[in-house]
Amino acid sequence: MRRKQVAFSQPERKLDMSDLQTLRHTAAHVLAQAVKRLYPEAKLAIGPSIADGFYYDFEVAEPFVPEDLTKIENEMRRIIKKNLPIERFMLSEAEAKEKVKDEPYKLELIEGLEEEPSFYQQGEFIDLCAGPHMEHTGKVKAFKLLSTAGAYWRGDERNKMLSRIYGTAFFTKDELEEHINRLEEAKKRDHRRLGREMGLFALLEEGPGFPFFLPNGMVLKNTLIDYWRMLHKREGYVEISTPTMLNQSLWERSGHWGHFSENMYGSEIDEVKFQIKPMNCPGGMLIYDLDLHSYRDFPLRMAELGHVHRHEKSGAMHGLMRVRCFTQDDAHIFMTPDQIKSEVFNVINLVEEVYTAFGFKFTLELSTRPENSMGSDEQWNQATEALRQALDEKGMPYRVNEGDGAFYGPKIDFHLEDSIGRTWQCGTIQLDMQLPERFDLTYVGADGAKHRPVMIHRVVLGSIERFMGILIEHFAGWFPVWLAPVQAIVIPISEKHHEAAKAVFKQLEESGIRTTIDLRAEKMGYKIREAQGKRIPYMLVLGDKEVEENTVSVRTREDGQAVDKGAKSVSEVVAELLELSKI
Repeated sequence: MRRKQVAFSQPERKLDMSDLQTLRHTAAHVLAQAVKRLYPEAKLAIGPSIADGFYYDFEVAEPFVPEDLTKIENEMRRIIKKNLPIERFMLSEAEAKEKVKDEPYKLELIEGLEEEPSFYQQGEFIDLCAGPHMEHTGKVKAFKLLSTAGAYWRGDERNKMLSRIYGTAFFTKDELEEHINRLEEAKKRDHRRLGREMGLFALLEEGPGFPFFLPNGMVLKNTLIDYWRMLHKREGYVEISTPTMLNQSLWERSGHWGHFSENMYGSEIDEVKFQIKPMNCPGGMLIYDLDLHSYRDFPLRMAELGHVHRHEKSGAMHGLMRVRCFTQDDAHIFMTPDQIKSEVFNVINLVEEVYTAFGFKFTLELSTRPENSMGSDEQWNQATEALRQALDEKGMPYRVNEGDGAFYGPKIDFHLEDSIGRTWQCGTIQLDMQLPERFDLTYVGADGAKHRPVMIHRVVLGSIERFMGILIEHFAGWFPVWLAPVQAIVIPISEKHHEAAKAVFKQLEESGIRTTIDLRAEKMGYKIREAQGKRIPYMLVLGDKEVEENTVSVRTREDGQAVDKGAKSVSEVVAELLELSKI
């Protein structure tokens, strides 16, 4: 059998993110080798590196369970200890198929390859793989298997369910330990659990991917929306609303049907096909086109809190982070070409203000033309260069993400960092010269002739629902007072203090503070613990002394710690809460 074999022999060098991905890819192969040793009948699927680690999918008679991971980890350590060299070789398609004839998923992958298949070998283990990998298995020193899950082959629900093992790997044990600690902290902050405890939202099997918002959740959501509206009014945006369902021909005209149809829900009305909108852009185009526009109208900033629907696969959904319906805080800004830079500056400043208000740091990423896109090279080059110049003149560092732009234009993405170091992509600025052309949008220039406007699509929060999930985990449910669904709870020690507690409750409520009262015949300690579990920032306790002195005993939380602030008059507490309620 013909074999081109290439062994790694590279000098030691400073490691970067690509090296970490290579290490994790190598760890995935070590995992697969261990599984094949322990479960020889297992069939191999794929095993890539991912953002925080790696996984490998297997077809096995019985799905893996968490208890299997320790046994697999021990076998991985034996493989690692042997420092097995990792060697690459190439085969023809026919030879490759013969090599993996007992691996149906590898055979299917070979069918889809355009180039000659490559393999990697470590000891007795051989896998179809494009690489790259580390020089030998001994490089995988700090690793851990994390969890098991089911995963459809190639993410398609029509295919067989495989058994997936997730893991992670780092170059040092300290880095691994830091990551594991962060994962443990993330579990404590899981927005799905806190959402239940705080009465924010429910995820019910009657509507998978369609969250139900409870009273406290609606307070949180509306507070975010009120903040959003205040900022957009200040910045000169006008708010619009477009229909949830529109004629399919509109989506064909916009280009979304050709790029997004598999993620859209549809229906038929009067023998005409309609689609529920997965984004707001085409509706915004129609509103613009209702009137004649002059260059004097620009920049025209139209904002929309659009309720959109997207068909997400069941395995991809996750609490509020990945849902099938959500509210997008969209805006479409129409402008002349010479206004691009200033409008990009304005959006960056707005996003920076919002993220700073919530205590987020963020980084910027410029994403360029993808393979499946609309428009000419000239238009794309012009749009990309406009965004690049704006970022350069703004003086903010950014990285270039080649080929990850929207299908209609390049974009700037904002990746925010939460309190435990995780990053989330939320805000985006997308420069579009395609939709104005497809909808034949025009404006009258200073020369009296018709011209084509340039358009920016932008979101700040991204999805209101997803942003809520991020905030819950960022603050571990302990929202700042202005954002908290319930800002204060009044807790009388016994029934004889109820009337005084009701008077305090009324005074706070009439002052505009979101307040509740606990009049149950429960012990004080239980009431306090329950209020803490609901993450209520201010607890106001009344006993004999407080009633006699017309005060309340104030308990709050600062820097993650419970704080007893002593006795205060109700007017003092009201003034303090009103000050903290300012955004």
